[in-house]
Amino acid sequence: MKKSKAFNGASKLTALLCLITIFLTPFVVVNAGERGVLMEFGKVQNSILGEGIHVIIPVVNTVKKLSVRVQKQDISAEASSKDLQDIFTDVALNWHIIPQEANAIFQQIGDERDVVDRILNPAIEEVIKAIMAKYTAEELITKRGEVKAEVDDGLTARLANYHIAIDDVSLVHVHFSQRFDEAVEAKQIAEQEAKRAGFVALKASKEAEAKVNLARGEAEAHKVLHETLTPEILQNRALDKWDGKLPLIFGRGEPTFFNLSEFFKAYQ
Repeated sequence: MKKSKAFNGASKLTALLCLITIFLTPFVVVNAGERGVLMEFGKVQNSILGEGIHVIIPVVNTVKKLSVRVQKQDISAEASSKDLQDIFTDVALNWHIIPQEANAIFQQIGDERDVVDRILNPAIEEVIKAIMAKYTAEELITKRGEVKAEVDDGLTARLANYHIAIDDVSLVHVHFSQRFDEAVEAKQIAEQEAKRAGFVALKASKEAEAKVNLARGEAEAHKVLHETLTPEILQNRALDKWDGKLPLIFGRGEPTFFNLSEFFKAYQ
C-alpha cells in the first residue's frame, strides 16, 4: 500500500510539473528560413508566423514549422521518345514553399515530405513523359536546351496551384537503352567508314584525273612539236650538234668522206 501511494504521488507530481511547464512556456521561436503555421485546437489559422519569437496561448495554440528555403529533389524518370525509344532521365529539381502560403500548403498537403511524395515526384514523372514523347531520341541529344526549357515551363505550370515555386530544373543525365547505344555506335562507325571510303575514292579520282591531264599535255606537246619541226629546223639542230668532222663511208672501194652538199640537196 505504501509503495502504491508513493507511486501515485510521483505520478501526480510528474503531471503537475508537465502542466506547469506547458503553462510557463507561452513562446515559440521560428528560426531563419522557416515559417510557423499557427493552429488553434488543431485548426489552421490565417496568420503565418515569421522568423523570431512569438507569444502563443499554451494548450490552445500549436505551431508547425515549415522550411521555406530552397530544397533539392532528385528523381529518376522513365519515358518513351517519339520514335518509341526507352529514355531514362535523372532530374534535379530546386524548389521552395511560397512563404506567404505556408499555412495553405500545410492545410491542403502537409509538411515538406508530403509535398515531395504527393506532389513533386508525380508531377516530375508526368511532365518528363509528356515532353520526351514530343522528340525523337536523336533530338533529345541535339535539342537538349529546348527540351530543358519545356520541362521548366511544364513543371512551373503543373505546380502553380500547389503553393510551390520552382527555382531551377536540371536534366542531370539523359541515357538510353543498351540496344539503342549499340545502334548509335554502329551508325557512327558506318558513317566514319563511309567517309573514309569516300575520301579514298575522291583521292583515286583526283589521281586518275591528274594522269589524264598529264597524258593530254604530253600529247599536245608532241603534236605542237611535230607541227613545228620543219626540215630546216632539223637541219639546223643537226648542225648545232655537229663536231665538224665528216663521217667516213665504207663500201666496196676505198673509204670516202660523206658529201654534205648532196645530203642537203636530198632534203630540199
